[in-house]
Amino acid sequence: MVLGYFFNVLLFMKKHLFLPALSTAAFCVLFAVAAHAQGPVIGGPAPDPTPTPDPTAVPLDGGASLLLASGVALGIKKLRDRRKAR
Repeated sequence: MVLGYFFNVLLFMKKHLFLPALSTAAFCVLFAVAAHAQGPVIGGPAPDPTPTPDPTAVPLDGGASLLLASGVALGIKKLRDRRKAR
């Protein structure tokens, strides 16, 4: 019973999904050439003379403090749940 259903689905897919799948694949292959990155521009603006920042510098902004606060809140909740279970 299940095997017959599987073959019916397979035949339906073969009849009705082959052409859209083939056209999608052809579209991707044909237009992949246009997806290249832009090459270097000759005569463009001069590079910025400012020095590059230290590569080990890590910005600690609101995201890190939110993660820390949520970790503390989760720890407090776990402790309270453990005390209630006793």
